[in-house]
Amino acid sequence: MRPTSSRLFLPAALMLAATPAAAQTAQTRDDALAQDGAEYARAYGVTQPEAVRRLAAQQDSVPVIDAIADRYRDRLAGISVQHRPDYRFIVYLTGDQPVPTRWITAGTTRVQVQFRTGAKVSRDRVVWALSHHQAAIRAALGSYPAMGIDPRTGELVVIAGNAAVEKAGGAAMLDARLTQLTGVPVRVRALDHVDRNLGPQGGGRLDGTDPVSGKRYRCTSGFLVGDGTRTGITTAAHCLDDLSYIDPQRQATPLAFVGQWGWGYHDVQIHAGPAPARPLFFADTARTVARPVEVQRTKPSTRAGDFVCHRGESTGYSCAEVTLLDFAPSGELCGGFCLPTWVAVAGPTCKQGDSGGPVFSGTAAFGIVKGATFRRDGSCAFYFYMSLDYLPTPWTLLIETPTVITGRP
Repeated sequence: MRPTSSRLFLPAALMLAATPAAAQTAQTRDDALAQDGAEYARAYGVTQPEAVRRLAAQQDSVPVIDAIADRYRDRLAGISVQHRPDYRFIVYLTGDQPVPTRWITAGTTRVQVQFRTGAKVSRDRVVWALSHHQAAIRAALGSYPAMGIDPRTGELVVIAGNAAVEKAGGAAMLDARLTQLTGVPVRVRALDHVDRNLGPQGGGRLDGTDPVSGKRYRCTSGFLVGDGTRTGITTAAHCLDDLSYIDPQRQATPLAFVGQWGWGYHDVQIHAGPAPARPLFFADTARTVARPVEVQRTKPSTRAGDFVCHRGESTGYSCAEVTLLDFAPSGELCGGFCLPTWVAVAGPTCKQGDSGGPVFSGTAAFGIVKGATFRRDGSCAFYFYMSLDYLPTPWTLLIETPTVITGRP
């Protein structure tokens, strides 16, 4: 661990809550769902009230869907969210013993849960195969592919460049070869891409100068955390140690570096400062909307198809679906090869400078952005984040008591 700086840091949330006017502008859960719901409505062509209803159900369904996952653990291949033609949860199971469709109550909404059978292996088996065969898969391809699990199909997905796939005999041949190697269903995707960390910028701007190159870099701050005695704010570990927080008025305040964790399954560093009035983060491009954190969404409770948003200093605010779980980026981005612990989210927006930014839905906090997969033309294929489950001990997410939901769409 690097030495702690003696400089003070005023977190973004403290600046937001420093005046009564700022405190009044903080969103309620209804406000947050309305903002994210507008993005959902555009993405899926539904009305704003329907979008808000679905996003509320996405979070409110967590306890009952987790209970279903636990009940069918031995058969579970994956759980996903379906958005078209209607909104429902899909539970994919091994074996052919049918399970009848059921309806659950998520908050004030009834949502259908459909069970599909016929998966070849359980999710636990695919996770084990991915964890234990990464090196063998890299050797078979002669390259450094990205890998992850698609809960919609129960497959181990391998993403490799077109040249590597063709050299190894094509996608179909590789599917069969890697399926035999791992003992689980494998689907190879050919994509000319490069995975990289999203260099320095919680939804606030952080700037610093590399002491070696003299170049300036930026990252994004994430969420407020505490260790029982201190309060801090997160960003990505691959950002610079010496950073300053740049407020919306372009005033710079130096950060107090606490520590950095950036190997295997971690990409987080923490800067400490005075205790804030409320655990808030910026949830809009212009950094004018303050949103409270009211709940943490754990990685085991995250589903393919969950509609999440992120705010980065380079790309601003955008939302998209979770695509792959237990994702391992290509290359040595984690002090060596990454463990399959990351979560991948469909683009379309990600750029250098988004690193460390918050991933959220409504007032639920999911994680902090690590990096992204870029196509050959430089466009964003998807980004990936570190779940807040992996905050270093004893640091935990600071959470505010949830606001009362009015039922307003």
